[in-house]
Amino acid sequence: MTEIDAKTDALVPDWLHLPDIADMLDVQVTRVRQLVKEGQLIAVRRGENRTLQVPAAFIDGDKVVKGLSGTLTLLKDDGYSDEEMLEWLFTPDPTLPGTPAQALSENRGTEVKRRAQALAV
Repeated sequence: MTEIDAKTDALVPDWLHLPDIADMLDVQVTRVRQLVKEGQLIAVRRGENRTLQVPAAFIDGDKVVKGLSGTLTLLKDDGYSDEEMLEWLFTPDPTLPGTPAQALSENRGTEVKRRAQALAV
């Protein structure tokens, strides 16, 4: 669980607290914490109370966005920190178009993973 700088924080349009995610996924908060620990979600400390929060774009209704976990694994294997992963996922890429996070939510995960793999080269 990371603290992020203002620049990266500003890239992410909306955030969710862990209890809100637990409600959306219909699981206990401890399960959401486990998803973070396993690297399937990224949570950062932010806000006045430094509470753990996850980008809202990572949740699609009652599940984690398809392809997110694999993309996070690829980026982590490439040596990216949580903050660098967030920056990459939420920085607009005109060739996608949009951000990698947006492409994942639009079921364009194959292209996002291809780009994440290319970062290691």
